[in-house]
Formats: sequence, structure tokens, C-alpha cells
Amino acid sequence: WVIQRPIFSLHTVRVEGDQKRELRHVNALTIRDQALPKIKGNFFTTNLDQVRLAFESVPWVRRASVQRVWPDKLLVSLEEHEVLGTWGEDGRLISTAGDVFTANLAEAEEDTELVGFIGPEGSEKEVIAQYRQFKDWFASINLEPEEVAYSSRYAWTVVLNNGLRVELGKVQDQGGLKRRVDQLIKVYPQLVTRLQDRIISVDMRYPNGLALQSGSGGFGLGNKPVAK
Repeated sequence: WVIQRPIFSLHTVRVEGDQKRELRHVNALTIRDQALPKIKGNFFTTNLDQVRLAFESVPWVRRASVQRVWPDKLLVSLEEHEVLGTWGEDGRLISTAGDVFTANLAEAEEDTELVGFIGPEGSEKEVIAQYRQFKDWFASINLEPEEVAYSSRYAWTVVLNNGLRVELGKVQDQGGLKRRVDQLIKVYPQLVTRLQDRIISVDMRYPNGLALQSGSGGFGLGNKPVAK
């Protein structure tokens, strides 16, 4: 009888950013529409796990924590996704932590220049980790990835922010991938100097050389040049 008294009805739901960081995308209107209608019960009877899940279903929310504040309040702390790019071809987004989520693409584009990612389901965190490696490696020639693709056959392709497509293929270990990138970085200044037309793509899957395509055609470089 005491538990059901009106004094214990929930009158306030206070929402704040995780560690009191300002929320950029989650707003009061979205919360009222998508989270609050799912809250049932009063101070004693409401299920905190269900409240947490209600808030985690709101776009941009990565994680929520909920606690009771005597006698008629809930305190909800939200952590938002920090967007890094797009995942796949269906409009989903991926965060810096490798979490795939659905939210407004236009809002995401206001945050940062989105990187395009493609990979098999379940490979998200691996692809994000490899992207960071690519970013470090290509920094030496003042380029960075704007697209990273990981095929179902475990082959890597990178498109750099100057439009150059780099086919790195499948390798057995991280060292093999790094060697192919290093090989390209070593000859890249020479390629830019020799070719007046923009280089469109470079294929690094050959053990003793590379094949490239420019605006004027394609050819190979190395001990066993391969025309492309």
C-alpha cells in the first residue's frame, strides 16, 4: 500500500551527458517521443534495465545508465556515439569505437568528414583498427584514407584523399601489409614526378613490383613489370 502512494510517482527524469559532457545530438524532443513512453511504474516499481534499454534505443545513444533519486526522480546518464564514418552501403554509421548504429546522416556530416568503410559483418572493430594503421602509415606522404574496404576474401583496398585507389590484397600478417604500404610510399614521389597525369590506382599485390593506372593508361614497375 505504501509503495503505491502518489508521492512515489515519477515526476522527474533528469538526463545528462556521460561524465557531464554536453550532449550534441540527443535532445529533449527525441527523448519525449522515443524513451519516456516506455517507462512504466513508479519510484519503487520501475524496472531500471528496461529504462536503460529504452534510452539506448534512441538514435546516437551508445550507452545509458540509470539510477533512482529519492523520492520521485530518475537520473539518466548518456554516452553518445562519436561518429567516424559510414559502414556498408545501407546508410549506417560507425563510431570511433567500431560500433555500427543508425542515425541522421546529415547530422553526422556536421561533426566530421566521414570515412567510408566496407567489411564483412563482425569485422567492424578490425577494420577501424586497420584504418588507424593506414592513417599513420600514409601520413609520411601527407595522405590519409577516405575509404577502407575489407572483402569477404580478407583483401584490403584503400582510397586515399587525393583519389588514389590502392589495392593491397590479402596478406598473412600485419607485417606483410605494412611492407606493401612501405613499398608504395618509397616509390610514390617518383611516380608523381614521372607521370604528368593523375594516378588513378596502384596494385601492390605483386611480389616484385606494382601495377598502376593513370590518366594516360597503365603499366608496371618492378623486376617483373605487369601491364595493367
